[in-house]
Amino acid sequence: MTINYFGEKLKAVRKSKRLTQLDLSIKLGVSKGTISAYEQSLSYPSLETLVKICDILDTSSDYLLGITDVLSFKMGGLTDEQIGSVLQFVSLIERANEIIDKKE
Repeated sequence: MTINYFGEKLKAVRKSKRLTQLDLSIKLGVSKGTISAYEQSLSYPSLETLVKICDILDTSSDYLLGITDVLSFKMGGLTDEQIGSVLQFVSLIERANEIIDKKE
């Protein structure tokens, strides 16, 4: 098992939470350069730091490590209409992926 996508997933989740690298580094008590290195897959966090990252970003280590592609997220602050739009968009992407998989 490899964690090739850890950096990409970390960056995507961080951005989805509207946090900068500096914001996350402050919350973790590490340098901004450390976050940058994680996101570029130049280095990886310790187990203790990974747990903190998951807590801060409200995501699972399974997702960040590539064990699962299931990204659970909370849609707090969105209206019912906005939540419906997000779910419709996700459904469209899933259907597109199914079509692509059938062609391969």
